[in-house]
Amino acid sequence: MKHFDAVIAGSGLGSLTAASLLCNEGLNVCIIEQNYLPGGCTSSYWRKGFVFESGATTLVGLDNGMPLKYVLDKTGIEINYRKLDLPMKVRLKNGVDITRHQDLNLWIEEAGNKFGDIENQRKFWFKCFEISQFVWRNSSKQLNFPPTKFRDFVETAKSISTEQLKFAKYAFITIDDMLDKYHLKNNPSFLEFIDEQLLITAQNRRQEVNALFGSAALCYTNFTNCYVDGGLINLVQPFIDYLTNNGGDLLLRNPIINVVKKNHYVITTKKEKLTADYFISGIPINNTINLYKGKYLKNVQKKLLPSEKLNSAFQMGIGFKSRKKFDTIHHQIHLNKPLSGTKSDSIFISINHEEDYTRCDEPGTRVASVSTHLNNPENNIFDKNLTEKEIIETLESHGILKQEDIIYQHSSAQKSWEKWTGRAYGFVGGYPQFKKIKPWQMIDSRL
Repeated sequence: MKHFDAVIAGSGLGSLTAASLLCNEGLNVCIIEQNYLPGGCTSSYWRKGFVFESGATTLVGLDNGMPLKYVLDKTGIEINYRKLDLPMKVRLKNGVDITRHQDLNLWIEEAGNKFGDIENQRKFWFKCFEISQFVWRNSSKQLNFPPTKFRDFVETAKSISTEQLKFAKYAFITIDDMLDKYHLKNNPSFLEFIDEQLLITAQNRRQEVNALFGSAALCYTNFTNCYVDGGLINLVQPFIDYLTNNGGDLLLRNPIINVVKKNHYVITTKKEKLTADYFISGIPINNTINLYKGKYLKNVQKKLLPSEKLNSAFQMGIGFKSRKKFDTIHHQIHLNKPLSGTKSDSIFISINHEEDYTRCDEPGTRVASVSTHLNNPENNIFDKNLTEKEIIETLESHGILKQEDIIYQHSSAQKSWEKWTGRAYGFVGGYPQFKKIKPWQMIDSRL
């Protein structure tokens, strides 16, 4: 059996980050991935002359203090990307377009003009941005939270700052509470806007998402948003290159069967057995608990979220002839009535950058990724063809594309996500935020 200093389950961006930082410390690392491509929900694949994203489409995290910037600076990994001048546009049910400017003052002016009450809008968004800056500044400073052992409490106490104590209160109030404070709950369109924006990044609505997480979620468009030519597989590949150039290994099409702790970890895969001093799970806890039966995981059994509290996604990949020039590549459309299949109230569309010619074989064509939330994926059964039809009609009515210009389209729902990522129920994103789950009750990120 081949021995490694550390073996990591899954090859999503969290696993790639862990692997790169361990390689940087001189450890010999192996990543094990069940899919034929690395990256998990941050990857790309080729089909019928187009490169489609497998999940995420927006790259954020390159500003000072953000985790991705930290990892790149620490390791020297380089990524080629384009900075987006305009992060996103949102079309409300009443047909009004909301432009999500990166510049905070421009965004506050836009929010005030479109939703009214500019003074309270200003106070609310300045506070959200202040909180989000704090979140990113401190994202790599408390590495032992939530505490599960006495040593964790000691390390947390040693690392705590006056600023952290000042902002701690925002972990105990929700975005809805903040809207109450700033008297911003009188406009239904604004509340719908907040909810649908939170669903993109926090996987839940304003009544459940705490102000710490929610502020960072709402303000991600006020930080640098980027696009990677050729798809996000080109974000993943530099991490893989760093791993292999530093003596590490990546095993694809090789699902883990079980993990046993003896003198060291014994990892049994479909093809072989490996041993390691450290085992790191980069896959959801719902999956990890089926691989490793150690005492730690018995203690978190009661914290697992069932399907009814999780979200999968319905996603369409569309290759089409382009007739128009887009001022932004990311769009969210609020629906006048929920999709009959998924029951979701909005769709999110990402179009490849007009200067990226590597994602389409034919000149003059573009590729679009369309996604929407799918709650309770284990039990949500619906007509995919009808949902596709409704989405195409929506895109056409909002001028994104014309049906006769579609060259190729395909769709995926929870079963496809489960097959692609291996995740239980095919759920996407992280665990949703819930008001009743306090920060110290969250599952810690160490195994």
